Amino acid sequence: MSHTDFSNRNPLPEVNELFHQRWSPRAFKKTTISPQTINTIFDAARWAPSCFNAQPWLFVTSSNEKDFDIFLSLLNESNQIWAKNAGLIGFIFAKKTFAHNGTDNNKAKFDCGSAWMSLTLQANLNGLHTHGIGGIDYTNVYTTLNISPADYDIICGFALGEADTVESLPNALQEKEKPSARKALDNIWQAGIR
Repeated sequence: MSHTDFSNRNPLPEVNELFHQRWSPRAFKKTTISPQTINTIFDAARWAPSCFNAQPWLFVTSSNEKDFDIFLSLLNESNQIWAKNAGLIGFIFAKKTFAHNGTDNNKAKFDCGSAWMSLTLQANLNGLHTHGIGGIDYTNVYTTLNISPADYDIICGFALGEADTVESLPNALQEKEKPSARKALDNIWQAGIR
């Protein structure tokens, strides 16, 4: 991460760099990720907290070169331009109901966010990065991946891989390729009643 400029981020000194040096690059280097590393990254997601321990997340990922092209085709064209160099492309789904009683799980998407962050931080610990992708072909993701829209909500797509230099991107994307700033702490945290 030494080529990445985090100067526009101002964490408190006690915040571990794992958090404030996490970011979502678009520049990926086309490399193979070992099965052991992939297993470790997704196993980290398994340990995220969830309502009633339902663990409603389902990660569906490409597994080989043939699958990769299918997964890539489910992204909007503007995302395919940069995601084509990722090591892996996947999609996150949230199970709509609780297994123990069949009722609606209105916390499932929140819980999937927790699992996503766990996955992302483990990827960073393994020298890799993630980039969540909202620009996807929502309808065809369900049919292509054989996931029931009656049972699961699609949350987003994502890319996972080794970061590359900004120069590897098309000129139009190079300006965007930097960690974003954050709101001030008092804009996102309220202590007590207003």
